[in-house]
Formats: sequence, C-alpha cells, structure tokens
Amino acid sequence: MLASVDEAGQPRVRPVSPVRVDGFTIFVANLRRYGKTRELAANPRCELCYLDENHDQVRITGTAHIESDAAVLYAIWESNPLLRRYLGTPDNPELIIYRIEPARVRFMREWALEYVEVPAFSP
Repeated sequence: MLASVDEAGQPRVRPVSPVRVDGFTIFVANLRRYGKTRELAANPRCELCYLDENHDQVRITGTAHIESDAAVLYAIWESNPLLRRYLGTPDNPELIIYRIEPARVRFMREWALEYVEVPAFSP
C-alpha cells in the first residue's frame, strides 16, 4: 500500500505493485491522470507498507521522485509485460515511474506490537 496526502490534508492509501526494487528503493508505475500524481506533486512525502500472509510488516517512509534516467526507465519497461500491454510504448505521455527514496525503514513481526528500525538500512 502507498500512502500520500491529498490537497485537503486527508491521507490516501491505495494498493500499488512495484515495477522495480533496488534494496529499499521502490519504483512504482503511475498514470498522470491518477490522484496520486497531484498528491505527490504537492507533497512528495509518502509511505509504503507491505504486509505478508503471516502479518509481518515492512514500512518504508520516504520521498517520491519522478524517475528520469533513460536506462532505468528502459529496464523497467522491458521487464514489465503489463506496462507494455496496457501502455503500448515506453514514451506514452500518461506513464510516470516514481522512485521512492527511503528515509526510514521499519519492520514488525506479526502482532509484536512494536516496530523495529531496520539496522542494515542506510539512506
């Protein structure tokens, strides 16, 4: 799930699927017409939360940046058949790839009731 904040200050959470993962840096595909585009343009601070089938959680607090590196964008495009199927070409003007740079990473084992800072994380 990705959390952002809308123009009224209301938190918004939605499911996302990463299109690339590089350590704790997460890349997420988006369309320009989606609400998160406006939200992240106004306030790029966001948080990702992953929950597995055992209810273990990883929370990545960070900042969303629009990815502009052509080699990274090409690699994401080539590795993702859904992007190719629905968007046609990598230069589709609707496509935005966000790179979420982590500032904090926390983990909680199922019902432990406390998050643990991930010690191997270094922003």
